[in-house]
Amino acid sequence: MSAISDSASAEIATPRTAKVVTRFAPSPTGYLHIGGARTALFNWLYAKRMGGTFLLRIEDTDRARSTQPAIDAILTSMRWLGLDWDGDAVFQFQRAGRHAEVAHQMVANGHAYRCYMTQDELAEMRAEAEAAKRPLRVRSPWRDRDPAEGGDKPYVVRLKAPTDGATTIVDQVQGSITVQNAELDDLILLRSDGTPTYMLAVVVDDHDMGVTHVIRGDDHLNNAFRQLPIITAMGWPEPVYAHVPMIHGPDGGKLSKRHGAVGVEHYRDELGMLPEAVDNYLLRLGWGHGDDEIISRAQAVEWFDLSGIGKSPSRFDIKKLENLNGHYIREADDARLADLVAGRCDPPLADAQRAVLEQAMPSLKPRAASLIELADGAQFLFRSRPLEIAPEAAPLLAGNASQLLAALHTALDALDRWDTESTESAVRQVAEDAGVKLGQVAQPLRVALTGRKTSPGIFDVLVLLGCDESLGRIADQIKN
Repeated sequence: MSAISDSASAEIATPRTAKVVTRFAPSPTGYLHIGGARTALFNWLYAKRMGGTFLLRIEDTDRARSTQPAIDAILTSMRWLGLDWDGDAVFQFQRAGRHAEVAHQMVANGHAYRCYMTQDELAEMRAEAEAAKRPLRVRSPWRDRDPAEGGDKPYVVRLKAPTDGATTIVDQVQGSITVQNAELDDLILLRSDGTPTYMLAVVVDDHDMGVTHVIRGDDHLNNAFRQLPIITAMGWPEPVYAHVPMIHGPDGGKLSKRHGAVGVEHYRDELGMLPEAVDNYLLRLGWGHGDDEIISRAQAVEWFDLSGIGKSPSRFDIKKLENLNGHYIREADDARLADLVAGRCDPPLADAQRAVLEQAMPSLKPRAASLIELADGAQFLFRSRPLEIAPEAAPLLAGNASQLLAALHTALDALDRWDTESTESAVRQVAEDAGVKLGQVAQPLRVALTGRKTSPGIFDVLVLLGCDESLGRIADQIKN
């Protein structure tokens, strides 16, 4: 697992080679949301597919909103998803000196300038743009003035963006896109307090980290056109861009909390998802490989390519994720599931109980779509007598149920062997003797054994509980 660096460096010593280098660069202002997790996954997969390097950069320049708990949540979520990064994580704020160095270098070579415009002048420029119903594109009068005229007044450093011609990006997802340079503005590189802006920091860090492929959400597509002049001014190689469409809710609207736009830890803790299920679902959310739905990590690394990413927004469907999670639960190792579920039971299980839980997994997991359901389905194994009967199950103990339970108790108590075949034979014989269908016997038996209307197969339940516990629970529900 990758380490996290606490040391700042003026320039990251990553050699520029033909090797593919991708990066994931979250802002630690909150949890790692599902869209960010997919971006990280795509970057990780492409790097692995190409035999390259996957880097992590924490973009913590927003000091007011960046928090250590958010950083911890992002790193923990990435590790849970199995998205390990190469080398040390880079913290953007620690590199502010390097960002400023590049800005001053751009001023020196004529690709940036000191702008002494006041807030009032900017407000006037904004009002004129609004009156003309056009976007505000700052072309400062200081672009071609002698900065000495500004004296000791505060200033920002602005990019001297090109004004003629056009810029074309051949995006690996969106295709060829052209923007007229007249549409670009002279964006701020350094604020008046000397701190770098996001637009500058991203470009400098990507270059210094040797990033060759920028794979990110298409909400950053406009940023690419604004950032390219910085790259050109510094004479740096242009990265390959792949701007991935956003994730929408199932109704086609912007993904919100009601759709599932919550942190990755919510899927782990509150919904009981397995990381391989979340990975598989995110992979198929906007990327495809024929009709394949179940795709292992090894297959994903072998198959993933940028050409498989669709141009249209994908739709998040929690039901599909739950179904996929159910598949991975059925495929998961029983001991691993027992470890994951033991702490979710109420109260948490002791070691001896955990062993019982592992033994029960083959019977429990076919009915569960989440670890939450697994824990809930396993509770009957560890409940104390007499069982509390669920209100919806109580009617199944009415009528002739007590007589049937008494007959079952007698038949089961007479068995020489306690296994599924022997218990099934005994229960079927009781139903036959009573002249009723098997279900009419199995239903009150299930309630007596579990306190619920639903459970794993009733003969599996008998074996899992054992002879003494099963007979005791049946006896508790026989009315004298």
